[in-house]
Formats: sequence, C-alpha cells, structure tokens
Amino acid sequence: MKIKWFNKIKIVFFIIIPLLIVACDSNRVFDDYKEIPDGVWKRNAPIKFEIDIADTISPCNIYVNLRNSGDYPFKNLFLFIETSNGEYVKRDTFECVLSDDQGRKLGNGLGDLWDNQLLFKKHVRFPKSGKYSFTIYQAMRM
Repeated sequence: MKIKWFNKIKIVFFIIIPLLIVACDSNRVFDDYKEIPDGVWKRNAPIKFEIDIADTISPCNIYVNLRNSGDYPFKNLFLFIETSNGEYVKRDTFECVLSDDQGRKLGNGLGDLWDNQLLFKKHVRFPKSGKYSFTIYQAMRM
C-alpha cells in the first residue's frame, strides 16, 4: 500500500511542538503543548504560541519539544519557525533529528511515542519586552 504524503505529515504527530523558553538558570519562562488534530499536520496549518517577555537582560535558551509516533518514516523533521514582536518577523529553518543513521529513534520512548527536547536557540536576549509570537510550520518536502 502506497502512502501519499503530499503537503502533510500523516499519522505521526500526536502532541507536538511545545515551545519552551528557559533562562540560563533553568527557570522556565514558558512551556506549552499543542495537539495536532487527528495526528495530521498539514503544511498550511501552522502552530502559534504567544509569549509575554518581561526580561530583556537575562539570556534564554529556546527549545522545541516534540512528541511523535514510532511510525514516523523519516529520520528528521524540518520546521520553519517565525518569531515576531509586531515590529519584525524573523524566519528560521530548524531541523529536528529524530533518528540516527541506523534508524534508531532518539529521545525518550514510551511504547510507540518518542519525546525529544531540541535546542532551537541558545543564549537569546529579546531586544524589548512585550508580546512575542512563535509560529511553527512543518516544512517537509514530502
């Protein structure tokens, strides 16, 4: 049976992409999960997080936490992550490596689910306080 991927990732993501911002002293500033409806993340269906940033002095580490099914057929997942504060939009491409070259899943597994905490940005200082949004798109070609 041939699976058609087109512009979506099928079956594989149950709960995905909590964006986690952690200050260097390990105090969490923000931690939120979004569930992908029916486990299908369509390319034109971004996930958005809004965060109020008060501290512009302390550097933060930004992580993407990802929970996926063991049935996910690729070793990685590419994301486009847009960061905006209302004045500017910055777009990054981020590769989430989920399996090694031999196909062994990375991260922590429980049954058929795998959790990965992936460092997106290290020692980030936000230029000004206020509301920031992080919009995440799946960017797989297939």
